[in-house]
Amino acid sequence: MYRFLSVIVMGLLGTFSVSVGAQEFHVGKVNRFIKPSGPRNWRGAKTQGLISDIWYPVNPKIPEQPPVIGPPGKPIFYGHPIAEHASLSNIETHYPLILISHGTGGSADSLDWLGAELAAHGFIAVGVNHPGNNALEPYTWQGFNLWWERTRDLSDVLDAMLKDEQFGSHIDEHRIGAAGFSLGGYTVLELAGARTNRAALIRFCNSAQADAVCTPPEMREIPGAQHEIDADSPEVKDSIAHSGDSYRDPRIRAVYAIAPALGEAFEREDLKDIHIPVRIVAGASDKTVPPDTNAKRFAGLQPTIHLEMLPGGVAHYTFIDSCLPAKEYAPPFCGDFPGVDRAKVHASVAADAISFFATQMRH
Repeated sequence: MYRFLSVIVMGLLGTFSVSVGAQEFHVGKVNRFIKPSGPRNWRGAKTQGLISDIWYPVNPKIPEQPPVIGPPGKPIFYGHPIAEHASLSNIETHYPLILISHGTGGSADSLDWLGAELAAHGFIAVGVNHPGNNALEPYTWQGFNLWWERTRDLSDVLDAMLKDEQFGSHIDEHRIGAAGFSLGGYTVLELAGARTNRAALIRFCNSAQADAVCTPPEMREIPGAQHEIDADSPEVKDSIAHSGDSYRDPRIRAVYAIAPALGEAFEREDLKDIHIPVRIVAGASDKTVPPDTNAKRFAGLQPTIHLEMLPGGVAHYTFIDSCLPAKEYAPPFCGDFPGVDRAKVHASVAADAISFFATQMRH
């Protein structure tokens, strides 16, 4: 079993007292192209599969190398050093598994800070690039509007991981969790048992109270003429008809949601089927996914959800990878408010997530 140590994280985030797994692993990383259980072509995505990144524990004697995260020749993010394609560590016979869901228009790699840190502390972590809604290829209307379909991506990836030749026999099926950021936070809450209420969100977005969640900036990159064409297809109509279904995956034992979005797509009744531990972490300065209508709303509707608000200048994009110094351009998601050390925020939140999963998924 794992050794645990107590860590007190001080500074910008206030005081956290958390127990985390002793860091005794290096980090391996591989990619998988996973065939989904059903067709994804109607989501308009160029790639007809689930491209997934897997971080996993490696014996600490195997050397690690700095990664490259970003388009070819134009790296954007710092990343955790990795021992690419190394063997899974034999220190343990079985490891817990965490599914990771990225935010709107993002990528699995944009949460490398979390996936790699989980692996360094004895977890296998796998992040999926959601079709039609990831940074690897052009966005699609369906990928941005049929949010509930993302949960099926994660369940399909879980199916594949449990059968995977390299990892399947080493996954502890009694310790499977999920973590997500932004729209990924919504996604993992759906896995926990939440049911989408589109009518509630439409009412909110048509009201005077509508906020930034109703108009994600990434949607500007989708051709306007394509909206009506895609929205009128039989496949999209069928998906919308099932938007309020339960996509709970009973194999998931705990959920960690970072700045989850679409809080107004739920009423109290829509969260009543959440019966597993859920922890939400969000930044007080988040203007992209405002806490009052999202993180705080989720916690207010379901009293079993534990909410931790990070004070100061912690904003939405603080939760994606730390950016390399800008050379040709500075993406808008690279900027932080004065006084915010993104790397320290990541370290604190990762430690908190590790403690949460280690505690809530004990045998």
